[in-house]
Amino acid sequence: MSDPRLKPVFDSLKEQMDKAVDHAASEFTKIRAGKAHPSMLDSVKVDYYGQLVPLNQVASVNTPDARTISIQPWEKAMLGPIEKGIIISNLGFNPANDGVVIRVILPPLTEERRKEIVKKVKGESETAKVAIRNIRKEINEGIKKLQKDGLPEDDAKTAEASVQKTTDSYIKKVDDLTAAKEAEVMHV
Repeated sequence: MSDPRLKPVFDSLKEQMDKAVDHAASEFTKIRAGKAHPSMLDSVKVDYYGQLVPLNQVASVNTPDARTISIQPWEKAMLGPIEKGIIISNLGFNPANDGVVIRVILPPLTEERRKEIVKKVKGESETAKVAIRNIRKEINEGIKKLQKDGLPEDDAKTAEASVQKTTDSYIKKVDDLTAAKEAEVMHV
């Protein structure tokens, strides 16, 4: 691609597709696969003196083992609001408060639940692929516009082929992430 007008188009393409893949990866970390992870509680908001704040701003969140999340509040008075926040967040967790630490024990996943989780993973995967395809469509429309503004047809065809090749590589990245998450979910 010799035309300098194409460089910003391709910089935008890679940046947007990287964001789509990163978003999919971040959504996958929120999907419970039987192993405890502090990010499972990222959506929990806690009432901190009248303000709703993220859990990680009022407590330390750790995973002492594969099935337990431990929440150590920085102020003892926050035990109740943290417990309430976890229950209200509707994540399906039952927090246990011992007066010092709150523990969330993850029950083992049933085969049926694992299959439901895999469906959710595939749904997130498809959302990411649609986003990547929409980016491809926008970029190709930009190339066509450049062609109307004087970009040689050969350069436009080469650019569109390159866009397709890039799209395919990003869709493969999403497929690889999906396969890894599915294997993690189905691993007993």
